[in-house]
Amino acid sequence: MRLLLIRHGITEANARRLYCGSTDLPLLPAGEAALEGKAYPLLPRLVTSGMKRADQTMERLFPGAPYERIPALEEIHFGAFEMKSYRELKDDPAYQQWISGDNGKNRCPGGESGEEAQRRAMVALFCLIADGVDTTVVTHGGVIAGAMAQWFPGEGKNRYEWQPAPGNGYLITVEHGIPLRYDKI
Repeated sequence: MRLLLIRHGITEANARRLYCGSTDLPLLPAGEAALEGKAYPLLPRLVTSGMKRADQTMERLFPGAPYERIPALEEIHFGAFEMKSYRELKDDPAYQQWISGDNGKNRCPGGESGEEAQRRAMVALFCLIADGVDTTVVTHGGVIAGAMAQWFPGEGKNRYEWQPAPGNGYLITVEHGIPLRYDKI
């Protein structure tokens, strides 16, 4: 089985370096333009997180192709930090507590922890893998980074090193339900 994970195109939050998980932003015109000319294989099953930015990316890459929406593949919900930058948050004690400890375990005020978000997304990804159908998933950087770090721990990369640029991702080869190798796309 092949699993193609693609990060959505550029949004205002990406351009402004804002924490953005649950805010349903569209792609910027520049984000749409950056997807032009990208050629990925059209796999039998197409899936998005259901967020505007993921849906618009799918529609740009595979015009007219039907796709499913799986909300469990959404980005981490940043709660009180949503749509704010490091500069805005750096003096906030709640933010300092979140980033100075284990922000995988620490929950964003009014949001979720990295581990909660990863568990949610991994259940959805393993369900897709269990179906055994070649699948393209347009989702979010955190979802992809978390999956790659979990599936390929021997590479010694942290989540941030696994996060692909907008419109890019990984083509993963899965055998007997186990992700074995990947190619950057």
